[in-house]
Amino acid sequence: MDALHTRFRDITCKYFEKHGMTVVGFWNPTDPKEAKTKLVYLLAHPSKEAAEKNWKALAGDADFRTAFAATEKDGKLVDKVESVFLNPADYSPLK
Repeated sequence: MDALHTRFRDITCKYFEKHGMTVVGFWNPTDPKEAKTKLVYLLAHPSKEAAEKNWKALAGDADFRTAFAATEKDGKLVDKVESVFLNPADYSPLK
């Protein structure tokens, strides 16, 4: 988990910004067992289409791919990624 935090802190967040992704926040579960294996983060995009475009641009960024690969020289850091697109409720303070 420390290596994953380092990757986000030192590499990924910069590339998110470069590709139009707004970082809202990162969270670890309060359950100690889950906190060892799970990281939750929230990104904001103007639309689902913009999100898809931004993710495609990130995936195609050769510099990001090189930096990402370097973080996994000792093995994969993530086994599973779950992505959920959300729309704010009409009463949500975040819109």
